[in-house]
Amino acid sequence: MQTDIDPRSLIGRKAFDRNGAKIGTIDEVYLDDATGEPEWAAVRTGLFSRDAFVPLEPSKMVGEGLHIPYDRKLIKDAPDFGVGRHLSPEQELQLYHHYRLDISSPTDPVPPGSGDKNFGKIAGSDD
Repeated sequence: MQTDIDPRSLIGRKAFDRNGAKIGTIDEVYLDDATGEPEWAAVRTGLFSRDAFVPLEPSKMVGEGLHIPYDRKLIKDAPDFGVGRHLSPEQELQLYHHYRLDISSPTDPVPPGSGDKNFGKIAGSDD
């Protein structure tokens, strides 16, 4: 996502799918716990007042709207965890899987292709 955009300025903006079809309005923006960077947005789809979580990377601001590079159906089928609450590591993992996003990071000590990413492990736990 373009890092020069204040995440608070996204709230209330329209969100569009990869084909330019309006999906809904951005309700909330969620920051990454480790970096403080905007990572997810909850988009009110209008269907039964449901919120669909969408990744802000690789989404782009175009004009006054957020364009999300996924099909409308995939976005509307995204897990809904309710707005106003913190996303747990398990919930984020569900979103990463839903959008088939890479969950590894440049500092990930696990070699690529090993299959064990240890994503979502809570700091200080023994598991």
